[in-house]
Amino acid sequence: MTDPSIDMTAHGLPDISVVVPAYNEAENVENLADEIAAALSEFSYEMIFIDDASTDMTKLVLSDMKSRFPFLRVLSHRQNSGQSRGVRSGVRAAKAPIIATLDSDGQNDPADIPKLYAQMTRANAPKSLAMVGGRRAKRIDSAAKKIGSRFGNGIRKRLLKDDADDTGCGLKLFRREAFLELPYFDHIHRYIPALMLREGYTIEFADVNHRAREFGNSKYTNFGRLKVSIADLRGVMWLRRRMKLPGGVDEV
Repeated sequence: MTDPSIDMTAHGLPDISVVVPAYNEAENVENLADEIAAALSEFSYEMIFIDDASTDMTKLVLSDMKSRFPFLRVLSHRQNSGQSRGVRSGVRAAKAPIIATLDSDGQNDPADIPKLYAQMTRANAPKSLAMVGGRRAKRIDSAAKKIGSRFGNGIRKRLLKDDADDTGCGLKLFRREAFLELPYFDHIHRYIPALMLREGYTIEFADVNHRAREFGNSKYTNFGRLKVSIADLRGVMWLRRRMKLPGGVDEV
């Protein structure tokens, strides 16, 4: 496990890289960028939007936005690869030691990022703290979606013992180095807490705002999540069983 307490801001890097995977969200991305810029006006930051081979105007809108937002970087997948790959592409390209992720639909509130950053970097934080996950205190979604998530989260929490009540929340803050140590697979974004614990890191959570989607449509359904969750859970359980930690590494 690498030391997540290393301060890299002295090297001229931004404090935070905000990573936003986007698929067919042309109507949402500019409003979201405005909110990110307002929320982080007191920080050194960059925002990285990843267009996941959208079939609408998302890529063009993002490209045009670069003239308005000097700290905006736009990545584009050549083929649609899903949200987890979008997050990974953004994290790999990021310059900051701390990453904030947001869903591109506008339901996560960028104004919560400074609160999560303060929790991560507080003076008495555990040195092993590598992630502060958002927890939607008052989720604004359909009853069916809430029930499906509550059921799925309950099963995952019991099997993986990750203490996460809401892994579906797109707003997360984590150490870049720690994330890149995790084994990659599709849908990893729902299992980051369990995998962080597997690597020996400490994780925490904080209540965050949640908003109704204003434009566009959700890319997920309860049935779609269920189809992949069984195999994913079995895979993460296997990864946990096969992990051995050395308790630190010393050069002698």
